[in-house]
Amino acid sequence: MAKVAIVTDSSPYIPEHIVAENKIHVVPLTVIWGEQNFYDGVDITPVEFYQRLEKAKVMPSTSQPSVADFEVLFRSLHEQGYDILAILISEDLSGTVSSATQAKHMLPKANIEIVNSRTLAMALGFLVLAAARAANQGANLSECKRLVENSLNKVGVVFVLDTLEFLHRGGRIGAAQRFMGTLLNVKPVLAIDDGLVVPLDSVRTHKKALLRIIDLIEERTQGKKNIRLATLHANNPETAEYILDQAIERIPVVEKVFSEVSPVIGTHAGPGAVGLAYFYD
Repeated sequence: MAKVAIVTDSSPYIPEHIVAENKIHVVPLTVIWGEQNFYDGVDITPVEFYQRLEKAKVMPSTSQPSVADFEVLFRSLHEQGYDILAILISEDLSGTVSSATQAKHMLPKANIEIVNSRTLAMALGFLVLAAARAANQGANLSECKRLVENSLNKVGVVFVLDTLEFLHRGGRIGAAQRFMGTLLNVKPVLAIDDGLVVPLDSVRTHKKALLRIIDLIEERTQGKKNIRLATLHANNPETAEYILDQAIERIPVVEKVFSEVSPVIGTHAGPGAVGLAYFYD
C-alpha cells in the first residue's frame, strides 16, 4: 500500500513546528505588491507584511499558486512513491483548487485526490492535520479523503474585522456587504460558511464582538467531542491570546493552536482582524 502525502496551501498558516511534525507539504499562494511577488510565508512573514502595509502607498493583491507550483510538488511526491491528497482553500475564495486540478491532469499516472475544504485559515488547518495524522498512522488515500470529507461540516471559523475595506477591495466581501457604511457604529462578526464570507451578527464594541465569537463557537460545539480551537490574528497577538484564554474557560478542548493570519489572508482581512477556528470529532 502506498504512503499518503498530505498537501495544502499556505492559507491555513499552520505553525511551522506542526507542519514539520506531521510531514505536511505546503504550496504557497502569492502576495503581489506593485512589481514584486512574494511567496506567502516564505518571502514575506506576517510581521514584515504588516510593517510594510502601514507605509504602503500601493495596496497588495493576491494570487493562487500556479499550475506549475503544484505540478512540481505532485511529480516529486509521485516519483517518491506517494499517493497524494491535496486539501485546499475554498474554491469560492481562491483559484487554488483549479490550479491543483490542472496539475493533477498533467500527471495521469499519479494517484492524486483534491478536496475543496470550503473554508480557510486554521479551520482548513485542522482538516489538514486530521488527514496528516491519519496518514502517518497508516491510513490509505481513500480513508484519508473520506475522513476529510466527513469532517467538512465539523469545522468553522468566526472572526471580527477592524474594517471591511480590505475584504471589499479584494472582492471577497459577499453577504457582509450589508455592513459597509455602518462600521463607525458596529463591529461585524463574520464567518466562513460553505465556502463564503457570511455575516453572523453586529455588536457595538470590539470587546463584545470578541465575546460574541466565543458565544457562537460554544453554540456550534455544544455537546461535541474532542474540540480543537485555534486563533487567527492579523498583527493582533494580545487580543488573540485573550480570546483563546476566554474561550477555553468555557469550551472543553483537547488541543489549542496559536496561529497567525497568513499575509495572503491578511491582504483581504486587513490589520487587526482576530478570530477563532474550531474543529470537533
